[in-house]
Amino acid sequence: MKSLVLNFLRGNSRKLILFFLIWLFPAAIFASDGSVPMIGPIRVEFIIFGFILLGVALFHKQTFWVAVTGLMVLLIFKFIFDPAFHLGEHMFGTAPFMEQIMDKELRQGEWGIILNLLGLLLGFAVLSKIFEESRIPEILPKYLPNDWKGPFLLLVFVFILSSFLDNIAAALIGGTVALVVFKNKVHIGYIAALVAASNAGGSGSVVGDTTTTMMWIDGVSAFNVLHAYVAAIVAFAFFAWFGAHQQDKYQKIQTDADVNVKIDWLKLVNVIIILAGAIISNIIYDMPALGVWIGILLGIFLRPVPWKEVPGALKGTIFLLSLVMCASMMPVEELPNASWVTALALGFLSAVFDNIPLTKLCLDQGHYDWGMLAYAVGFGGSMVWFGSSAGVAITNKFPEGRNVVQWILKGWHVAVAYVIGFFALYLIMGWEPGDTKEHKIINCPVPGCPMAGHEEEPAGSVSYLDLIKE
Repeated sequence: MKSLVLNFLRGNSRKLILFFLIWLFPAAIFASDGSVPMIGPIRVEFIIFGFILLGVALFHKQTFWVAVTGLMVLLIFKFIFDPAFHLGEHMFGTAPFMEQIMDKELRQGEWGIILNLLGLLLGFAVLSKIFEESRIPEILPKYLPNDWKGPFLLLVFVFILSSFLDNIAAALIGGTVALVVFKNKVHIGYIAALVAASNAGGSGSVVGDTTTTMMWIDGVSAFNVLHAYVAAIVAFAFFAWFGAHQQDKYQKIQTDADVNVKIDWLKLVNVIIILAGAIISNIIYDMPALGVWIGILLGIFLRPVPWKEVPGALKGTIFLLSLVMCASMMPVEELPNASWVTALALGFLSAVFDNIPLTKLCLDQGHYDWGMLAYAVGFGGSMVWFGSSAGVAITNKFPEGRNVVQWILKGWHVAVAYVIGFFALYLIMGWEPGDTKEHKIINCPVPGCPMAGHEEEPAGSVSYLDLIKE
C-alpha cells in the first residue's frame, strides 16, 4: 500500500499541486478579515465538497484518490481559513477520552462514528467471506425459484436480515449469495436493489441502521420509528419487482444446487457468533463493530480466519471514511423547520451527503416524524452507490457499481420507489412529530405541529397518535 501511494505521488505530483491550487485559489481571493471565505452566498467548504462528489461521479475508477485528495484539500482549507476549526475537538470533543470510552453517553466528536464504520466495513468483509466458505450459498438454488421470483426472494431475505442486523452485513451477505447463484453475473440494477433492500429493511428498526440507533439513544421510542416500514414495504415491492426482472433477463438463477456440497457447520457457527456480537454490542455499547471483531477473534478457535479480505476492503473503507469526514466538516448548523417536505428533501440529500451528521442535526432540532425521517435518510442513500455504507461495502464485490451514471440509469427503480414509499407513508399515517429526550411535542414550535402553543407538559413521553385519540 505504501509503495502504491509513493508511486502515485511521484507520477502525479505536478497534477496534485495544480489540483490543490485550483481548489484553494477561490478561497485566497475571497478570504478577508479572518472570516471564513464565501463565493457569493455559498461558503467555500460546500464548493470543495461539491467538487469531491462531482469527481467521485465522473471518475468512478479513481474514487479512492478523489476522496482522499478532497479530504486533504478540505483539511488544509479549514486549517488556513477557519479559525474556529480545531481538528482535535472535532474528532474527540472536549470530554476526557477515557470517560468517553467508559460511558457511551459522554461520547463526543467523530471518533466513535469513524471507528465504528472502520470496524464494520472491514469486519463484515471478513464475515461475508466466512459465510461464502461455509458453502451455504451453494445450496440455496435448491430452495429458490428458477424464474424472476428467485432474485425477488433473495431481496426479501436481505430486507428481513437487515431488520435486526446492520445493513452493511445484510447487503454483503446478499451480494455473496448473488455472486454464487447468478454465476458472477449480477446486473447493476440488481446490485442497487440489494443495497436498497438492506437500507429499507433497517429503516424501521432501532437496531437495523446506525441512524435509527442514534434516534433510539437520543430518546426516540422504538415504536415511533416502526412506522417507517409502511414506506419501506411499499418501496420494496416496487424496486424489488423491477430489480428481480432485470436480473432474471441478464442472468437466470442456477437451476440446481450441487448435490455434493457439504456445509461447513463450524464456519456457519462463526457467522452466527459474529452477527450476535454485532447486535449485542450495538444494544449495550452503541458500537457494533466491537462485537463483530470479538466474534471474528473467537472464530480463530473454530476455523482459520480469511484475513486476506481485509486488504481488499481497506481501499473502499478509506474512501467512505474520507467522505464521512468531509461531510462532518460542512458548516450545516441548522436545517429548515421540521416538516414532511424537509424530510423528503433530506432523503435526496442523503444520496450524496452522509446521513449520520444529517440525523444528528435533526435530533438537535427535534420535532420530526422519526419514522418518516428514518425512512428518508436511511433509504434515500440507496439512490447513489456512495450514499450509504452498504453501497460502498457491496461495490468492493461489484466494482462496476461505482459508475454513478450506470447506477442511476439501471437502478432508476430505487429513486422512483423512494418517492412512492414516502408518499404512501404520508398519505396513510400523515405527519407525526415525536418526542426525544430534549424535545417534547407538547412544546413544539414548528408550524403545523398539532401541539404548538400548548404550555403544559404532561407526565411521560407521548406520541402524536396518543394525542389525536384524546
